[in-house]
Amino acid sequence: MKYAKPRKFDYNLVVIGAGSAGLVTSYIASTLKAKVALIERHKMGGDCLNTGCVPSKALIRSAKVYSYSKRAEEFGFKSSKVEFEFSDIMERIQNVIQKIEPHDSVERYTNLGVECINGSAKIKSPYEVEVNGKTLTTRSIVIATGARPVVPPIPGLDKVDILTSENLWDIRELPKRLVVLGGGPIGSELAQSFQRLGSQVTLVEAQDRIMAREDDDISEHINKKFAKEGIDLKTGHLAKEIKVLNGEKILVAQSHQGNVEIPFDQIIVAIGRRANVTGFGLEELGVTVNKQGTVDHDEFLSTNYKNIFVCGDVAGPYQFTHTAAHQAYYACVNSLFGPLTRLIPPPFNKSFKVDYSVIPWATYTDPEVATVGHTEKSAQYAGVDYEITTYGIDDLDRAIADNEDHGVVKVLTEPGTDKILGATIVASNASDLITEFIAAMKHGFGLNAILGTIHIYPTMAEANKYLAGNWKRKRKPEGILNQLERFFAWLRG
Repeated sequence: MKYAKPRKFDYNLVVIGAGSAGLVTSYIASTLKAKVALIERHKMGGDCLNTGCVPSKALIRSAKVYSYSKRAEEFGFKSSKVEFEFSDIMERIQNVIQKIEPHDSVERYTNLGVECINGSAKIKSPYEVEVNGKTLTTRSIVIATGARPVVPPIPGLDKVDILTSENLWDIRELPKRLVVLGGGPIGSELAQSFQRLGSQVTLVEAQDRIMAREDDDISEHINKKFAKEGIDLKTGHLAKEIKVLNGEKILVAQSHQGNVEIPFDQIIVAIGRRANVTGFGLEELGVTVNKQGTVDHDEFLSTNYKNIFVCGDVAGPYQFTHTAAHQAYYACVNSLFGPLTRLIPPPFNKSFKVDYSVIPWATYTDPEVATVGHTEKSAQYAGVDYEITTYGIDDLDRAIADNEDHGVVKVLTEPGTDKILGATIVASNASDLITEFIAAMKHGFGLNAILGTIHIYPTMAEANKYLAGNWKRKRKPEGILNQLERFFAWLRG
């Protein structure tokens, strides 16, 4: 269907959704002096601030602090006793959210020049968005509507009150027996936190291992840690049914050995997230949604309507706050300056095409797992040749001093060179340590440069330099060294 283009517009850009992607898009547009409206039907800050990154990291921190009290003897103390109320921990989380809220508030963005509108948006045409009974005309639209937790069609699930990453933060009583359904990043983080705080957690994962995005040897580090902390790991178990018998809630899970019944008090469903693509006009407009359930788009992040753009979870292929912000730059610039950006010939138009070549991510278990670029698994799938170098954190002085001497640094390099294709770190603060490898991949320096960089002693960051040293030692020039040995022997007479 063809839509009439207005002769003039109320706005240069209307952004739908005030999560990370929408906020960054709006901020850049207003900085460039465009007239921009930002529409949000719920809370500013989106999932990351209100139900995702921020509250989960606050919970993880409280659980980690409590876990240290149980390790008192490791650090030379006779004993340690910490008392707490679970409700106080959950209130602390809300306080953390409130402290960060001003960063994403209506007041801040209004002061930045963004017109913030609270209401449900409805796209009426490629140039019209309806909100609160008023139609806004706009030259371009950016869709940043995020995603929501997937709730699987398990028979009997409707008989119990399930928890997801959205409503989990409302509870004030610690579950005694907790089932976490899903062993991905969200499920793994929550499972460890609740186990540490005193729940008996059963983690149910359909695949044969948790954190399946990572290489087998990497997820095994976390697998062992979880088992050591008392989490009942049931990998290779598919949730089949929930029964309620005499008031007792029971999850029936199927494995290769047959069915098992797992009684529980509460269940967290964390099997993934689905993009929000319905309810605001995409279907009626005929915007294409791909088989992954995200909005189909090109390298410029435009949909089949060239003035409608997407960024964040609704665009995929990643569901990270930092990639949402990364995409927002491209969506904003192309929405404001298109179609001019399309007219720039290659390779000069490269800076207007979204770049996924160096995408990092982290899972905030303890130890953390952080990855950038290729894993062994992804390199093999892509047909990319690689060499592997590793360094064990158990060898690192600072890790030993901190009683955190476990984990690994693992780097994939291009055969015969020091070019980094990917890196994974399992360690305390791995999400910070990975930054050196992110910078190396983004700016084109390799392991030789890292080896030649002074790292403060003693720090966890030295692990990156020692990894580079391991790479170098495997490539030492044996012929030259043999000649030097003879030369020094000659000097000794």
